[in-house]
Amino acid sequence: MNLKGKTLFITGASRGIGLAIGLRAARDGANVAIAAKTAEPHPKLAGTIFTAAAEIEAAGGGALPLVVDVRDESAVESAIARTVERFGGIDILVNNASAISLSDTPHTDMKRYDLMHSINTRGTFLCTKAALPHLRKGNNPHVLNLAPPLDIQAKWFAPHVAYTIAKFGMSLCTLGHAEEFRAYGIAVNSLWPMTTIDTAAIRNILPEMAQTSRNPSIMADAAHAILTKSSRDVTGQFFIDEEVLRAGGMVDFSGYAIHPGAKLTTDFFIPDDVVDRFQRSAMSLD
Repeated sequence: MNLKGKTLFITGASRGIGLAIGLRAARDGANVAIAAKTAEPHPKLAGTIFTAAAEIEAAGGGALPLVVDVRDESAVESAIARTVERFGGIDILVNNASAISLSDTPHTDMKRYDLMHSINTRGTFLCTKAALPHLRKGNNPHVLNLAPPLDIQAKWFAPHVAYTIAKFGMSLCTLGHAEEFRAYGIAVNSLWPMTTIDTAAIRNILPEMAQTSRNPSIMADAAHAILTKSSRDVTGQFFIDEEVLRAGGMVDFSGYAIHPGAKLTTDFFIPDDVVDRFQRSAMSLD
């Protein structure tokens, strides 16, 4: 199965992981609605919805650039309607848009707290709600949230409790919506990276990690593997990118590394048993 002719609505798709997922789908001949805020070039962030659309079209897909702030209910509903008008429906929703602030409680102002919760948790819920009527009519419909496994340990909360609550809110949407929509045949899953990914957020917030990260294409390949599965057979899962690809037979991940051979940084929120498996597999290749 591939994504030819499918329509994806991807939030935060002007760059990074969202764009990579769109480009992978475009290579199959999919249509991609690029729902993001950046319409004009940003001094610190590469890419706009229009440059992303050009890349998706060059890769073989249809593209619809949409200026969308996922905090704005009317903007989301309008973008969903324009997507359906342009492409005839929506088969896949990818909730990728997210805000991050790795600050402790004294250094988290409430404006930043509200931003993270409005984009991460509320934005995921809102986009899912707005897309639901069309997903119910979709062909093998999927919702994919870029959210971590629900590994409820104090160590994930203590350093940046506001951010963790906001990201786990996305994960709770996966848990609840998967069961709520099961009768409709709509798959709802989460995908999270085993290692840090070289994105604008990493380069701007934790630049030292960019050198020990993988490129976004690993997330795109894992997302493609999930989105081409039967929506009635795979739902309510919290997938890790490397584990998805290993299950498909991949054993060599060196091509995804920004610097092949460098020791990779494990991402936040990866459960201890998964980290152990990751480290053992890395050692077996040394």
